[in-house]
Amino acid sequence: MIWVWLTTCVFSLASALLPFLPMEVYILGAGAKYGDSTAHAISLGIAAGIGATIGKIIWYELALHGSKLPLVQKQLAKPKIAAAYDRWTARMQGRPWYAVAIIFIASSVGIPPLLAMAAVAGFLKMPMWAFIPTVVVGRSIRFALLFMGVDVVHVLIG
Repeated sequence: MIWVWLTTCVFSLASALLPFLPMEVYILGAGAKYGDSTAHAISLGIAAGIGATIGKIIWYELALHGSKLPLVQKQLAKPKIAAAYDRWTARMQGRPWYAVAIIFIASSVGIPPLLAMAAVAGFLKMPMWAFIPTVVVGRSIRFALLFMGVDVVHVLIG
């Protein structure tokens, strides 16, 4: 089972970095073969959540450091853009629970897409202490429920 757990984590990491590798398709296959109990579904969901979080941290960091590029700084020098950036940065840093709610919805439901929200969180300097656990919990819940759904279908079909 450890190999399935590690493979799930690694595929989820790859899926988080490369949007054309849908984790949901992996879950259908792995869930049908290895999701034979609720405990396995939860375990695989956590593995997928950890892998996805590592991938989203990379997107977060790319946006955080990309915001220092001269082209981006030139855009941020414009008064209207600077005002919006300052307003959203204050919201993300001044009210971390506001940011946590948005990131939790994105990570558990997928709307707005978590890849985009991870980049926005990095760009707006959302505190990492809030970003990481929110994504781990949201993604783990989402993927565990998907694994359990495959388990239910597997039991019904036989």
